[in-house]
Amino acid sequence: MERFFLALLIVGWSIARIAVAWAESDERWHGPYGGAFSAYFTLASDYSFAGISQTKLGPAVQAGLDYRTPNLASDFPVWLYLSAWGSNINFPTTGEGVELDLAAGVKFRALDRNLSFDLGYIRYLYPGIPASYAYEYGEINLNIGYDFGFATLNGRLRYSPNSFSSSGMSWNKRALLSVPLPFLRINEDIWFRTYGSIGNIWVERFLDYGLPTSDYWYWQIGLITSAYGLDVTLAYTDTSIDPAGCGYTNYCSGRFFVSVTKPF
Repeated sequence: MERFFLALLIVGWSIARIAVAWAESDERWHGPYGGAFSAYFTLASDYSFAGISQTKLGPAVQAGLDYRTPNLASDFPVWLYLSAWGSNINFPTTGEGVELDLAAGVKFRALDRNLSFDLGYIRYLYPGIPASYAYEYGEINLNIGYDFGFATLNGRLRYSPNSFSSSGMSWNKRALLSVPLPFLRINEDIWFRTYGSIGNIWVERFLDYGLPTSDYWYWQIGLITSAYGLDVTLAYTDTSIDPAGCGYTNYCSGRFFVSVTKPF
């Protein structure tokens, strides 16, 4: 685990150095085939997935790297993407470890770029955890959003034919509303937005997944402060799972968490 934290810190430092170098030379972070890279590095007080702590309420160090192609059509904004994301985890059954998510898909925008569409595939990997736990799985991911100007509404649907811990089919549905707060803007370098989300997960063999029932609800509200190149999030998340259904722990209970993200 110490090696993983060190590796993520090195990756984050390296990305920061590269981003600063490109900013100083006034060039974009170009990628192969005319595409472009983007990246981000996050420190969080808790890694929450669908309202359930993946780190036993402990801190998380996370890093992501994305690549997108140039537009595939001259008169229509559509492109392909690849992404990789990693975080430390701490599961009750296997202890400390690593999660690595790999994704690929297609995105496009329409209606003056107000409508966004994302269709892709995500593979969840857990290096170092024995294959007998069958933690690794894949999901088809669909995101559709619309920017109304005063707010952005997103709907997400994820489907897996055989989910986490070989638990069979799963459906993960979520709606998210994000609202900018221009009246709180301090200057050009500091601005705020708030968001709220609600979702539901249904799993075929829910006991294998680790759930007390076939489905549960999760929700989150938060405030994001963007200041001088950093995104600071203060949020509250909760689920419909009681402590008894969560192994008599508070990992599924309502709680606040904070994260700081540096995008590049």
